[in-house]
Amino acid sequence: MKESVNKLTETSVNRIAACDTISDLNDIRVKILGKNGELTAILKGMKDIPPEKRPEAGKIVNEAREKLEQAITSRQKALEDAELERRLACEKIDISINTNTLPVGGLHPLTIVRNRIVDFFSSLGFIVADSPEIETDYYNFEALNIPKDHPAREMQDTFFITENILLRSQTSAGQIRMMEKVKPPLKMISPGRVFRADEVDATHSPVFHQVEGLVVDKGITMCDLKGMLDLFAKKFFGESTKTRFRPSYFPFTEPSVEVDASCSQCGGKGCRVCKGTGWIEILGAGMVNRNVLNNCGINPDEYTGFAFGAGLDRITNIIYGINDLRTFFENDVRFLKQFD
Repeated sequence: MKESVNKLTETSVNRIAACDTISDLNDIRVKILGKNGELTAILKGMKDIPPEKRPEAGKIVNEAREKLEQAITSRQKALEDAELERRLACEKIDISINTNTLPVGGLHPLTIVRNRIVDFFSSLGFIVADSPEIETDYYNFEALNIPKDHPAREMQDTFFITENILLRSQTSAGQIRMMEKVKPPLKMISPGRVFRADEVDATHSPVFHQVEGLVVDKGITMCDLKGMLDLFAKKFFGESTKTRFRPSYFPFTEPSVEVDASCSQCGGKGCRVCKGTGWIEILGAGMVNRNVLNNCGINPDEYTGFAFGAGLDRITNIIYGINDLRTFFENDVRFLKQFD
């Protein structure tokens, strides 16, 4: 019996060592140690052994079982470790990649300044409104007190699509749409892209950007407008910035003013940037014309308001000292990288 057990043990250990998968190893376990396994069959035959030799035979079988179980356990661990290594190699994620080699973009200077303006006016309770870039003649002109025979039409070279459909030449059209929907009190800004048939040069483009503001309520005066624009100028051009109003004309405001800010480059002393005057024109403004309020169903005897409009491109030029409008659209990476 001892010889047969030793031979089975040696053969089984070799079979166990040759297993390549957990499934094969389980099959070997059943064939050797299972209910009908080879070693179990030997154990069942012990009834035919004389009683005085059974303890020794039992010891031989138990030692063989222990040796085979250890071989199976050892091989199972080796197979599980190998499988784990294989999965780790296949499924691993390399987190050591140097991300500094990947190019990272930044915001365009126009977007940076627009976001700053939106944040500033939002902090003062203004809502931000959008409006269509393709407008009707009514909203772009007529409702703003600019009928078809008005001289102000000659000041704007407009892109007409049809007789009554056009690319908006000013974001003021959005103010009309808002006043039709929302009755006073109202505080809003309308930033966006506008279009006029200008030749491209250092200071002109057929596509540019405006941000317009509107406040309508009871008792609004030019003092409110002056205070608001003083605060705006100090925020964007420096705390020492001063503003001045010069009489002007816009069909949708009365009275109307051009607004200048003291030159941030020279502090108002006069330099190349401000052409020696000490002042830089930043926007146009005024009290909302009574006709405009009437067109929107707002009683001008009960409500007054002020409006202002600034060229976003011009404001950006002043803040960053850019002297050529074309650099905004040329997509020169060397220029754009300065604003990362």
